Amino acid sequence: MAIEIKISLNEGIYLKDPQDSALGRKIIQHGILLIDQLGFEAFNFKKLAQEIGSTEASVYRYFENKKSLLTYLVSWYWVWVEYLIQRNTMNITDPKKKLEIIIQSFVSASEDNVNTEYIDENILHNIVIAEGTKAYKTKDVDEENGKGFFKNYKELITTVAEVILEIDPKFKYPYALASSLFEMSNDHIYFAKHLPKLTDIKEQENKYEEVEKMLNFFTGKLLGF
Repeated sequence: MAIEIKISLNEGIYLKDPQDSALGRKIIQHGILLIDQLGFEAFNFKKLAQEIGSTEASVYRYFENKKSLLTYLVSWYWVWVEYLIQRNTMNITDPKKKLEIIIQSFVSASEDNVNTEYIDENILHNIVIAEGTKAYKTKDVDEENGKGFFKNYKELITTVAEVILEIDPKFKYPYALASSLFEMSNDHIYFAKHLPKLTDIKEQENKYEEVEKMLNFFTGKLLGF
């Protein structure tokens, strides 16, 4: 029997935690599907309410606006990746091996998991790739950062940066490399499908494996192994 995983997020992002009720989980499940289907610009709470057979007012009890919902979904994904890294590196002491597992976790986080029944990680990954920066590349980023909205992303990057420093304590740019690896793991999957001239990754069945190889190549060159 699957054990449901609950992700803890900053309470300022939502009005009521959707993970705690059947309606809330439905909002998350179908919100993911609709944003992926329509795109963030065309998506709204009226369409979501119609999709789940509820009212706009009921959706607004959970989220102030659709930007808050997007931030929630992207934050959920950041914590999910952090969870996978912690789980997959639990008994690993070799930092080089840890970094390889981290990169593998970046790429494999999009695989659907039975323990998160109402969230399709594969479709959520599509949203993180195509829409994710809209959660934090906004005019309100400094104010929202001050409220801790992006704490989960910073914790994820810190985890990776600390492993990089284990490999090379004198490496000057551990946080830049850590955030670049995460963003590249998403960007180049998107580029392969939509903007192929921006990447060497090909749109094919093993594109995730190729992205993993590419990231390991870059880290090996930069960190000297």
